[in-house]
This record gives sequence, structure tokens and C-alpha cells, in this order.
Amino acid sequence: MAQDKDLRQLIIEGIHERKGRGVTVLDLSEIEYAGAACFILAEGTSATQTVAIAESVVEYVRKASGIKPFTVDGDDTGDWVIIDYGDVWVHIFLPETRQRYNLEDLWSDAVISRVADLD
Repeated sequence: MAQDKDLRQLIIEGIHERKGRGVTVLDLSEIEYAGAACFILAEGTSATQTVAIAESVVEYVRKASGIKPFTVDGDDTGDWVIIDYGDVWVHIFLPETRQRYNLEDLWSDAVISRVADLD
């Protein structure tokens, strides 16, 4: 679990590198049948920024730890990009897409932590 915490911190730093906002960590580790132990959610202000945030996370984590994601997926519009690190999934949304899917409510049994935005 310590390695997951280090990975989480690197992901958050990678998000902040591209001015990602609204970072929220959902700890799903105590929820039976969850597909991952953790979701990290963030948002960008445009489709271009969501893609740039995803690229930043992948590059930042790789350079700092050598860890590569299993996959990076998302729709072609940049509304929602998902990065799969196994037990940690990163979801980067446009604000309206994040509201529509509302993962914080869907996974309300998780331990939810909000990370302060960098100004």
C-alpha cells in the first residue's frame, strides 16, 4: 500500500503540472467488488487541457518512478480520459462530464479526500 500512496502523490503532482483542478481521491480499498483500490479524479477547462493533463500524468509518473500505465483510454473529444495503473485509476474530465457521471456520488461508500487546487 505504501507504493500506491507514492503513486497517488506522483499522479497528483502530474495533474498539478498542467493546472488540473478539482482533484479528489476516492479510496475504494475497503469496498468489495470495486475494480480498483483508488480513483483519482480531476478536471480541465477544455478538451485540450484534459488530454494535456493525462499526458503530463503519464510522463511525470514514468520519469519519477518508471511506472507505466496499463492503458490510457478516453473518448476522442477529450471529455473524459482514463489512465489505468492497475489498483489506481485516474479520471480526467471536463467539468460538465464530471457532473454528469458524478463518480463521487456513485462511489459514496469510498473514503473521499479533496486535494487543494494550486493557484
